[in-house]
Amino acid sequence: MVIQVQLNKANLMHFETKLKTGVSAPDSAKVQASREYNVKDNPTLQPQLYRRWPGCTGSPLCLQEPVHAVQRPWRRMGLKPPAPAALAVLLALALLALARLPSPPHHSLHLLPASSPPAPWQEVDAPLSRGRAPSGRVPVPSPRLQQDQPHGRGRRRRRGATGDAPPWLSDDDLQKMRLLAGGKVVSKTRVPAHGQVLRVGLRAIGDAEGDSSPERDCQDGRCGLIKRPGDLYEVLAFHLDRVLGLNRSLPAVARRFTSHLLPYSYTDGSLRPIIWWAPDLQHLEDANNDQNSCALGWLRYQEMLRPHGPMPAAGDAPCSSIPRGEWSRLALFDFLLQVHDRLDRYCCGFQPDPSEPCMEEMLHEKCRNPAELVLVHILVRRSAPSRLVFIDNAGKPQHPEEKLNFRLLQGIDSFPAAAVATLRSGRLQSLLLQSLRVDRELWESQGGAEGLRPLLRTIDRRARILLWHIREHNLTVFEDSPC
Repeated sequence: MVIQVQLNKANLMHFETKLKTGVSAPDSAKVQASREYNVKDNPTLQPQLYRRWPGCTGSPLCLQEPVHAVQRPWRRMGLKPPAPAALAVLLALALLALARLPSPPHHSLHLLPASSPPAPWQEVDAPLSRGRAPSGRVPVPSPRLQQDQPHGRGRRRRRGATGDAPPWLSDDDLQKMRLLAGGKVVSKTRVPAHGQVLRVGLRAIGDAEGDSSPERDCQDGRCGLIKRPGDLYEVLAFHLDRVLGLNRSLPAVARRFTSHLLPYSYTDGSLRPIIWWAPDLQHLEDANNDQNSCALGWLRYQEMLRPHGPMPAAGDAPCSSIPRGEWSRLALFDFLLQVHDRLDRYCCGFQPDPSEPCMEEMLHEKCRNPAELVLVHILVRRSAPSRLVFIDNAGKPQHPEEKLNFRLLQGIDSFPAAAVATLRSGRLQSLLLQSLRVDRELWESQGGAEGLRPLLRTIDRRARILLWHIREHNLTVFEDSPC
């Protein structure tokens, strides 16, 4: 017979102990003196089902433990309770399985969420901020660099440790960017005639420790140039180059340095650009003109741009192998960034301010004699002598619109079709934001999208002026070569 009654747990344990030790159930007098738990008298109690001891009647003290407690799964099925040793084995197996799961990368060059909180931004004509905000984790470089690969314009998005990367950044670009952003500084070398530029050897995290020398590191493609904080525009220039499909500039990222090998001015928390060092750049042997692969004057350059003009003689190699389309790419790129120190280092195309280097070095006076004008930073690589390499691309994004240097476009009668199509699409700003988001240090230091928009609007405005120039002069476009 089963009855409903609520027992205090302590009393139940007490009676159960007596029953197990052989103590008989209390007599009727003790039962009468004991406290009864009547469900009707105390409706707040939840009744439970209890079994009566065999042969015991007339008292709630004859009840066993609750029915539901008796009917545990292993008792109903005739099984024994799990042994502690078995539970320990199962726990150990679970921990072993968790330990073998691949751990996510703690550092990577990755896209930031679009909702990153913006920081204050200066006016549009102010240089990129060089604030010392706390930096996030630096990306981990890949174990080794691969050889240069041709850049593709496919739209397939790639996923991996770097997160989503825009299609115009090749795997080779991303690999070099990781090295520049997170590689350990293992050596440093001063660059002649460039007092504030250091060439550093880098070792990717995970590379084996071993003997290294600056020359060996650089020949293996593991070097970078650390430039001044004011040259942060070079990072923007690299992304503009890739967005437009030109693919002529070297990978660049923004980084804060902490290595004890570097001077204090490099480790004070300032954000600096670091540019990948191409080991096979071809330089002239002339120490005063080592930033060129060939000596080229302004007048000869203009002759080379004519449709049927004379090409440089064989003795002028490697300039003799540079096709006209390369100069078109260079002119478009330099106009958008207003890079004067390449095609017009004398500032002949605009009226310079007294603070301009061309005025301080009295170069502007030479504009009266075009025969004295020369081009600088005209470089090619030994591995690709027909392709220009764009270096020192900081330019002047704050250059006023009324002083835009159209001399950079002189002699150019056609432009690459893919780059012009991107300018016409009206998406230049959004594409640049998508690309710049990959560089976490630069993105956060400038306040994200909101901080970068004034600068990108300036670039976009120049793009529309360039399109106007193309229409006004009936200039054409040419299809890019597959190389």
